[in-house]
Amino acid sequence: MLEWLTAVDRTPELISGDLVLRSARRGDYSQWREVRLTSRAFLKPFEPRWSEVDLTRRVFRDRLRRNRIETTAGTEFSFLIFQRIGREERLVGGLTISNIRRRAAQFGYLGYWMSSDAAGMGIMTRSVGAVLPFIFNTLALNRIQAACLPHNLASRRVLEKNGFEEEGYAKSYLQIDGVWQDHVLYALTRDGYHGARTNA
Repeated sequence: MLEWLTAVDRTPELISGDLVLRSARRGDYSQWREVRLTSRAFLKPFEPRWSEVDLTRRVFRDRLRRNRIETTAGTEFSFLIFQRIGREERLVGGLTISNIRRRAAQFGYLGYWMSSDAAGMGIMTRSVGAVLPFIFNTLALNRIQAACLPHNLASRRVLEKNGFEEEGYAKSYLQIDGVWQDHVLYALTRDGYHGARTNA
């Protein structure tokens, strides 16, 4: 409990047009549960296995606590992605920068998910673009890495449109939907990011 009380959420609020990326709050629980539940069939082939037990309020509170501890330590930053429609904010996905390593490494891993009704609209491409300045300018990382299933063409396009380059192929890389599956590895370096912006 003391760790929770002293932890400080250092996740910024990032805005890109009608999109808002920010840390989860207790008041987001109902919308988060509904989106994850209704998108379950859509997400199932691309995520580690989970059940409705993982959508309880207690699990959500534990997630918030863990996020706050991780951001205080500077090892993970987790965002929910909202689309502003008038005065409302509709939850459309999530994005996480995790396993941040410092010293000689200076890299982290990027992961993301989309709601089924917001997929294919370019929202994740814009969201990844919105978080890159935070990764390279604020966190001052030298490299951000990502992995996706070879047949997940939508996810591969998100990365490639944001300047990520394919670097390799990892066998049995992550357990997805209960099965160890191969992944394609992507990365973007600070030089690559700033070079692309300079030449744009």
